[in-house]
Amino acid sequence: MYVILDIETTGGKFNEEGITEIAIHRFDGHKVVDKFISLVNPEKEIQPFVVKLTGINDKMLRTAPKFYEIAKRIVEITEDAVLVAHNAQFDYRILRTEFRRLGYNFERKTLCTVNLSKELIPDKESYSLGKLVRSLGIPVSDRHRANGDALATLQLFKLLLAKDSNKSIIKTVIKEGSMGELSDRQINLVEQLPNDTGVYYMYDKDGDLIFLGRSTDIKKKVNKHFTGVSNVAKKLQKQTRKVTFEKTGNDLIATLKENEELRRVKPKYNSSIRKKLFNYGVFIKENKDGYLSLFIDKTTTTDQTIGTFSSYIAAKNFVHKTTKEFTLCNKVNYISEAKTNCGNYEDGTCNGACIKKEATEVYNARVKQVIETYSLAGKNILIKDKGREIGEYSAILIKNGEFKGYGYYNLNHQINNIHILESIITNMKSTQNTIHLILTYLRKNKRVQQIQLH
Repeated sequence: MYVILDIETTGGKFNEEGITEIAIHRFDGHKVVDKFISLVNPEKEIQPFVVKLTGINDKMLRTAPKFYEIAKRIVEITEDAVLVAHNAQFDYRILRTEFRRLGYNFERKTLCTVNLSKELIPDKESYSLGKLVRSLGIPVSDRHRANGDALATLQLFKLLLAKDSNKSIIKTVIKEGSMGELSDRQINLVEQLPNDTGVYYMYDKDGDLIFLGRSTDIKKKVNKHFTGVSNVAKKLQKQTRKVTFEKTGNDLIATLKENEELRRVKPKYNSSIRKKLFNYGVFIKENKDGYLSLFIDKTTTTDQTIGTFSSYIAAKNFVHKTTKEFTLCNKVNYISEAKTNCGNYEDGTCNGACIKKEATEVYNARVKQVIETYSLAGKNILIKDKGREIGEYSAILIKNGEFKGYGYYNLNHQINNIHILESIITNMKSTQNTIHLILTYLRKNKRVQQIQLH
């Protein structure tokens, strides 16, 4: 659990500042589950430059609660949570100072989004909150007010969690936490998991990732691990001390994340990783009369293929379906004579499948449509799909036929501006397997929108 925090102060000498406004959003890694926002009477004057910066003045704070009146609420909303802030050292120091004045020792773990951003989004011109979120296309309102800055930090933190492919954030939090034996809360952890699509992660007492998987129903899948009788299931039941998850909104991103993270992390109890996820490809070839045709062959590469398939039957079904969709001949070496009936036309009319130049061009144009529809070769596109919540979309970036990564966005200008788009994308390695996974998903989900990039 995290609490996203932002504090505005009076300014002044070090450790003599007073809080003028505070905003706290309790965040479970996926959604805000509680929040507290309040002006605070600091019982001291605000520095003029702070009034100009924030718009908060002494008059506004006369009837606001004093810190001791909201202290209990702050303790409650931050309990058992990691404090997250942009320049966390400052906000944490201010809070501890205020509590110390009340004779209370306030202690929480902290994460700083400045440091995390420098690690996960390197080479930015500036890491000040305003400039950083603008460069990422994250909307911010009420800049230099506690809630406006807290909400911007929340969106930034969501992006950082998505970019944290090595799970260093989660691991740091777990390892620093008190582990011990499984508590009732941990035993019943499955009940807190969502019935949503995503990737889940199982950790041991040292905070090491021992298993990861994907599912269109995370809760149901993890429940199987905890109730299974296989050797792996029994080991997971005994050793798991923490389960986290990431919603992905759709199964394609879940599949790509699983493939990438399994390849890189190699968790202890995941079965050995398959080097190649496909065995067959569908190719184009030209016959002696100049006609293009589809044919199936074994392959170890996605190069020059329309698509790759895990089995011959799957490839054959694709060819059969495609010949109907694009009115093609359904025979492999299908034209041998001028008046050959091409299967799809019982009356014998050639419909562009006759041995003459004009017919060849018409027919081959349809075959080329298959390539354009089902291949990624040379394409610069964004694959738009469902996001993790209402109003959000996912974006998978393909440049020159290669997979670059994925991200999430709410506003169209975030994908219309290539610099912003590339900033919000979590980079991933393009391999034969990732191209295979993307093409397989697109063939099964034609509703998914492909946006041409210019």
